[in-house]
Amino acid sequence: MAKQGALGLRSIALFEAAKGLLVIVAGLGLATLLHRDAQALAEAVIQRWHVNPASRYPTIFLSLLEHPDNARLWAIGGSAAVYALMRFAEAYGLWRGLPWGNWLGVWSGGIYIPLELYEALVHPSWLHGALAAANLLVVLYLARGLLAKSTTRGS
Repeated sequence: MAKQGALGLRSIALFEAAKGLLVIVAGLGLATLLHRDAQALAEAVIQRWHVNPASRYPTIFLSLLEHPDNARLWAIGGSAAVYALMRFAEAYGLWRGLPWGNWLGVWSGGIYIPLELYEALVHPSWLHGALAAANLLVVLYLARGLLAKSTTRGS
């Protein structure tokens, strides 16, 4: 089987880095709002984007803005930072063509597949379907590269 394409790996690496950067930017944006009329601004953004304010993520962010001393909410923020660091590590590994980058990509993408498929089935929309399909394709692509490398070693 042919060697996994650098263009495919680099495209996935850029996508993963963008996801990590998006989480960091969103977190920093929320932190800068803590000292302003953040509640009104956050509600305006949620209303403008037609996000259900009763859903999980807007509620977490609104609660953090209302209670900046809440340790549980900061733990969620810490989890977001770990997520971003994981995305950056995966992007680095994939960009450099390192085998652990593929493994990290398969693992970190694979853990979301059941959740994304559930969301696509329970709350059908083009966005949920596209996210589930895109993640599945990325995981399959990376897994195929790992299988190809293990097959060529065994020959």
